[in-house]
Amino acid sequence: MTDRPPVVILISVDPRVSHRANEAMRIGLGVVAGETEVVLVLRGDAVHLLDADTDELVDGDDIAKFRANLGALGIPFHVEESAIPTDADWNAEGHAIVPVTAERIAEIVRGGRRFLVF
Repeated sequence: MTDRPPVVILISVDPRVSHRANEAMRIGLGVVAGETEVVLVLRGDAVHLLDADTDELVDGDDIAKFRANLGALGIPFHVEESAIPTDADWNAEGHAIVPVTAERIAEIVRGGRRFLVF
């Protein structure tokens, strides 16, 4: 990775009702593959990208594959702390997460060089 500011991918769309959340993760994986630092931020219902049961998600099989690849690369998910579910099945695979406040999300966005918002 370089000393350049990261690309920020801010996902707030619900993966239970839209394919856009999956596309956002896929794009993030592609950017990381190009050796560019990426910060993935999950807000609101986007936290369901880390649900254990992917059968309830649009494009669930792809979501499981992309998040596994991101995990293997050591890319954490920055998750809006007020949206983190208390359900024991959430993030059952133990993906690295960084709980963040709304204020911290704003700081992350200000520190980015490019932004993708879904």
